[in-house]
Amino acid sequence: MQDLVTVFGGSGFIGTQVVRQLAKQGLRVRVAVRQPHIAYDMRLMGDVGQVEVVQANVRNEASVRRALEGARAAINLVGILYETGRQKFEAVHVDAARMVAAAARDLGVGRLVHMSALGADANSRSKYARSKAAGEAAVREAFPEAVIVRPSVVFGPGDDFFNKFAEMAVFSPVLPLVGGGNTRFQPVYVTDLARALARTVVDPDCAGRTYELGGPTTMTFRQVLELVMEQTERRRLLLPLPFPVAGLIGTLCAPIALFTPVKPPLTADQVELLKTDNVTEAGAAGLVELGVTPTPVEAITPTYLYRFRRGGQFADMMGQPVG
Repeated sequence: MQDLVTVFGGSGFIGTQVVRQLAKQGLRVRVAVRQPHIAYDMRLMGDVGQVEVVQANVRNEASVRRALEGARAAINLVGILYETGRQKFEAVHVDAARMVAAAARDLGVGRLVHMSALGADANSRSKYARSKAAGEAAVREAFPEAVIVRPSVVFGPGDDFFNKFAEMAVFSPVLPLVGGGNTRFQPVYVTDLARALARTVVDPDCAGRTYELGGPTTMTFRQVLELVMEQTERRRLLLPLPFPVAGLIGTLCAPIALFTPVKPPLTADQVELLKTDNVTEAGAAGLVELGVTPTPVEAITPTYLYRFRRGGQFADMMGQPVG
């Protein structure tokens, strides 16, 4: 069991890439998820027998401890972008993070990697950002040598950022410039993030450090939407949406998340997040320090946003007008 790594939340958009990178390093991976029956394909991320899938709920201590038994290292990727009836920021980002860290310590796990987020701030007006900061503090208290990783918005096939706005561009004649579109982002490629996380598991020099992971391109919200329109070949009106108006819309969308399984298009808490730039601090350790060359947005988004064009991958052959 010497080279076993447990990954909590390993079947999601980021987790799938992390498991693949760990497997490439020859490590055995235990993917701990709430619903193993829908994550069976995770076994294909490595050689036969290299990846196993087990049931675990980070809010259930017994299942967390079972998932950690015999593991040399653990990565906690579990997080939520908005609250639902049962999934709350405090429960997932703080209480669950503390439980995983404490269990890892008690069971003698040698390395714990905790994924937080850029913008984690105990003084933020955003509940998401405050909970992320509190989660970091809880992990540090329980497992002082844990590695904290704070990514910016993550992009790649299957992301919930560029894909979200590209889909919106298909159905809506306007795209909203929340707060005027001046918020800055530093999108990080999902594979780069996964490589960085895999590196922190095996590199002893990473112990106890915090890494801020952003890509090489800093973009405003306006530039994000302009890139989406360029890649999808759709002309849309960019409509400035003042923060107060956006916050009201987010409040009105709250019942969608509370009472249905549908993702809300916007929440009031996300509007609060957009009031602060999502970029790395000057001098912070990042991808380069982890031996990863950052991949620019422009090199990857064309490979998956094309499907939102008229005709998808056949758009050039169909010769249809854009817009």
